[in-house]
Amino acid sequence: MADRPTGSAADYWRANIRLVLCLLVVWFIVSYGCGILLVDVLNQFYIGGYPLGYFFAQQGAIYVFLFLIFFYAWCMNRIDRKFGVEEQE
Repeated sequence: MADRPTGSAADYWRANIRLVLCLLVVWFIVSYGCGILLVDVLNQFYIGGYPLGYFFAQQGAIYVFLFLIFFYAWCMNRIDRKFGVEEQE
């Protein structure tokens, strides 16, 4: 049974903006919080021989950003199906 469209265009954009804002908060916490503010605490732990704070500042934030891109695409596909605006193959 296929999902039926629900809500309006305003509800669709509200869901989209809410998702974007949540993902931006996660990215900010990881890149700024873990890479700059919490670097001294995180440097007590090591990944691959490098302090964890250094890892987040140099590579970890990029990995999280790439994950967030794929997560955004997955969530938007679900939101599109919910509101009946998904792309047809």
